[in-house]
Amino acid sequence: MAENKCTSCKRRIDVISGSTMFPCPKCGKTTIIRCGDCRKIAAPYKCYECGFEGPN
Repeated sequence: MAENKCTSCKRRIDVISGSTMFPCPKCGKTTIIRCGDCRKIAAPYKCYECGFEGPN
């Protein structure tokens, strides 16, 4: 099974509290994975399927 890594910083999310996973808000094809730290500082992320960039 693949490790879940933050889309922004690439760290494993299982070691960071406040992490989340959700489908891309635009295409729904890619799972966006966000660690609690990147969520807190609003670090940008990009969907590799459709190019959507967040957070908005």
